[in-house]
Amino acid sequence: MTGKPTLLTPEGKRKLEEELEYLRTVRRTQIAERIRRAREEGDLRENAEYEEAKREQAFIEGRIQELEQLLKHVQIISKDENAQGVVLLGSTVRVQEEGGPEEVFTVVGSAEADPANGRISNESPLGRALLGRRAGERVQVQTPDGEVTFVILSVE
Repeated sequence: MTGKPTLLTPEGKRKLEEELEYLRTVRRTQIAERIRRAREEGDLRENAEYEEAKREQAFIEGRIQELEQLLKHVQIISKDENAQGVVLLGSTVRVQEEGGPEEVFTVVGSAEADPANGRISNESPLGRALLGRRAGERVQVQTPDGEVTFVILSVE
């Protein structure tokens, strides 16, 4: 991993810290117990439960390392009061695709992105197009289906 900053809202940082704590304190213990029980069953070469528990342990340890790295380089997103009305990281933006319904997105760092829940990355095509813009402006976004135009209705 690089030393690239992890851009997070205070809420996003809290969620990652909670996930890290859960993995360290609860999941590690659960997996260790699964491995211990599987070892008691005998021959480990043909023990599917043991193999699955070891795979899950590796996944959890990898996720712990990933979270530690992300949190090591955290940069908290704060709204700049001087840029009122301008789309920044942490801004909530109400947009409308021409001919489509209104949509609301919060622009966040990539580690916190969750498009299904309206949290888009500043590195996504739409996120990049919105940054620095104001309500009333039109932005064009290149998608796999072609170019799409959005109108920014409001910025909070």
